[in-house]
Amino acid sequence: MTPAEDLFQEAIIAINARKLTDAESLFKALLQSDPNHVAALNLLTVVLMSQERFAEAEPFIGRALSLSQNSDVSFYNHGMILKKLGKPIEALEQFDRALQLNEKSGETWNARGSVFNDLQQYDRAISDFDKAISMNERDYGAHFNKARSLHTVKRYEEALVAYDKALALRPNLAEAWLDRGNLFTELKRHSEALAAYDRAIALKPDTADAWVGRGNACYEFKRYIDALAAYNRALALKPQSVEAWIGLGSTSWELKLYRETFEAYDKALALKPDFEFLEGVRLHAKMHCCDWSNLAEERKHLIAAVRDGKAGTQPFNLLGISESADDELKCAKLWAAKKWPPSDKPFWNGEIYRNDRVAIAYLSPDFHEHPVSYLLAGLFECHDKSKFRITAISTGPDDNSPLRQRLKASFEQFIDARNMTDDEIASRIRNERIDILIDLNGFTQGARPGIFARRPAPIQVSYLGYPATMGTDYIDYLIADRTLVPERDQVFYTEKIAYLPDSYQANDGKRAISDKPLTRAEFGLPEQDFVFCCFNNIFKILPGVFDCWMRILRRTDGSVLWLKTDYDGAIANLRKEAAARGIAAERLVFANRMPSLPEHLARHRVADLFLDTLPYNAHTTASDALWAGLPFLTQIGCTFAGRVGASVLNAMGLPELITRTQEEYESMALELAANPDKLLLIRNKLAQNRLSAPLFNTPLFTRHIEKALESMYERYQAKLQPDHIYPA
Repeated sequence: MTPAEDLFQEAIIAINARKLTDAESLFKALLQSDPNHVAALNLLTVVLMSQERFAEAEPFIGRALSLSQNSDVSFYNHGMILKKLGKPIEALEQFDRALQLNEKSGETWNARGSVFNDLQQYDRAISDFDKAISMNERDYGAHFNKARSLHTVKRYEEALVAYDKALALRPNLAEAWLDRGNLFTELKRHSEALAAYDRAIALKPDTADAWVGRGNACYEFKRYIDALAAYNRALALKPQSVEAWIGLGSTSWELKLYRETFEAYDKALALKPDFEFLEGVRLHAKMHCCDWSNLAEERKHLIAAVRDGKAGTQPFNLLGISESADDELKCAKLWAAKKWPPSDKPFWNGEIYRNDRVAIAYLSPDFHEHPVSYLLAGLFECHDKSKFRITAISTGPDDNSPLRQRLKASFEQFIDARNMTDDEIASRIRNERIDILIDLNGFTQGARPGIFARRPAPIQVSYLGYPATMGTDYIDYLIADRTLVPERDQVFYTEKIAYLPDSYQANDGKRAISDKPLTRAEFGLPEQDFVFCCFNNIFKILPGVFDCWMRILRRTDGSVLWLKTDYDGAIANLRKEAAARGIAAERLVFANRMPSLPEHLARHRVADLFLDTLPYNAHTTASDALWAGLPFLTQIGCTFAGRVGASVLNAMGLPELITRTQEEYESMALELAANPDKLLLIRNKLAQNRLSAPLFNTPLFTRHIEKALESMYERYQAKLQPDHIYPA
C-alpha cells in the first residue's frame, strides 16, 4: 500500500471514530503529496462541512469537480456549500447538475427546494419538495420544508397537513412544533398554539423562539404574569431577541407598568432601529410616564420619519404629538397598506340590497364599561326602529355590567363575535345583508380593520372612536362636523365627510351623576383656593401645555392643578417638572379612579375650571366636565383630535371658552380665576344650556345622524359614488 493510500485509510478510520481534526490533518497531508486525489478532496469537504466551515470547504469541492464531474454527490455538496455562503443562484446550478446525473435523489430535490424557498419562489419550492417526497414518503425533512413554504404563502390547512406528516415521522422535531405553534398563532387558535409551543419547549428547553411564542399565546389569554415569565426566559437564552423585548413591552403595557414598557421597547429599538412601527409605541409609553427627556428631538424624529414614508409609528400614537392632518394622512395610509390592505376577494360585490328597513351594524370591542359606550348608549336606544334595523357586532369582552345589559337591550340583534375570525364576521355581515357598517374604533385598541378590508357591506363608515382619517379606500365616510373638518381640510381625508349640524359627538342625556355630598378635603384640594382641573389621559400632557399651566398657577395665588392618574412614575415626573418651573410639588393634586361613573362625574363639581390639552384635546372627558357643570376651556388645534373641545363647546352654546392661541388660552384662564363673577356667569349659562343645547339632546342628535345615514343610503341605492354630505 502506498503512503498516500495509508494516509487515506487512516483518515477514514479517524472519521469513523469522529476524530474530525485528525481526519482533516491526514487529508491535507495526503493532498500535499497528491493534490489531485478526488476522494480525499470530497471527503475533506464533508469533514469541513460537518464543522460548518463552508468557506474553507468551497475550494476543495471546487477542485474535486474540476477533476471529476461524474458524482452527483459532489455537485450536491457544492450546492449546499454555496447555499450556506449566501449564493443561491450558484447553488441552484450545482443542484441542477446533480439532478442531471441522478434525478432520483430525493435529498437533492429537497435541497433545491430549500433554495427556491430562500429566493421566495414558493411554488417551485413546493414542487421540488413534492418530488423529494415522491422519492421517499418517509423523508420528514421534505415534509417539514414543504410545510414551511405552504405556511409562508398562507396555505394554512395544507401546511398543517405537512407539519403533521413531518411530526408523525419525527415526533421529537422541536422545530416543527415551534413552526406549528406559529401557524396556530396566525390563525388565532391560541390554545393549540400554546400546546405546540409547550411541546417544543419540552423537547428543546433552550429554544428562545418557542418561549417567545409561549409568551405571545399567554398574552392573548391575558395571562400576563405567565407571559412575562416566558419573555424573560427567552431573553435569558437570547438577550438580542427583538421579538421577546417587544412582547415584554406589550405585556408590561397591559399591566400598566409604563416605565417597564418604555424600557423594553427602547431596548428593542436599539437592537433593530428600523423595526416597523416600534418607534411610535416606544414614544407613546414614554409619554405615559410623563418623561420628557429629549422629547422634542424624539417627536421631531418620528414626524420626520412619517413624512419620509417610513413605518415608524401606528397612526393612533401619532395623534398625541401631531399638529398636521397631512402627517396623520400619510401615517394612516402607510399603516393601512402594510397591515390592513384591501382584500382581493371582497365579500360584497356591488349588489343593491332591498331590505324593508335600512340595515345598520355597529362594530366595536367596547360594548361594555367604556367611554365610547357611555357616549353612545342613548343613541342606540333612540334610533328609529321603524326605519332602521340596528345590529351590534361585539368583538370585545362581556363584563356583565349594567351598561352591557343596557346596550344589548337597545339593539334588535346583538352578535357576540369575540371568538370569530375576520372572515367569519365578514361573512356574517354579508349574510345579514347589512347596508351600512359603522366602525367605532378605527385604529384604537381592540379594533378589527381587517373586517372592513374584506368589504362585507356596501357602505362602510368610521365614527367616534378614532379621531382622524383611516387612510383607506374601504372606509367610505367619516362622520364629523364643520369645526372638526373644515372644508379646506377635506384633502387630508380619504373618506368623504358626513357633516352633522352641531357636534359629531353623541352623548347620553340619561347619564346619572351621584348626589352624594362631596368635599374638596376628601380629594386633597384646598377649600377656598382656585382649583384648575384636567382629567385627560396623562399622555396628552406635553411640555408646552405644562409650561402654560405652571405660569397660570404662578399667577394665581394658592391655586392647584388637579390631574387624573394613579401611576406613580408619572406623578413623580410631573411633580419634578413643576418644581423645575418654580411651582411647589404639592400644588399638583392627583385623582384616583372612582368606584363608579356617577361618582366620577360628581367630583367635577368641586373644581372651578377644566383646562384642555393640545394637540390632543379632551373628548369624552370634555363632555363629562360639561355634563357635570364644570366650565371647560380649550385651545383649538389643527387636527381632528385637537378640535374636539371646540366642537363640543359650540354645541353647548359656549364659544367664548374656545381660544385660538396659547396666549389667549392662558389669559382666559387667568381672567376666570381672578374674576369670580365672570366665572359664575359662565357656570350659570352652562347650567341653563345643559338640557337645552344640542350637545346633550340625544333624540335630536339621533335624528341628525340618521339623516346623514339616510343620505349615504340614498346615494348607494341610486348607484352613486360616496360624496361629502352636508346638513340640510
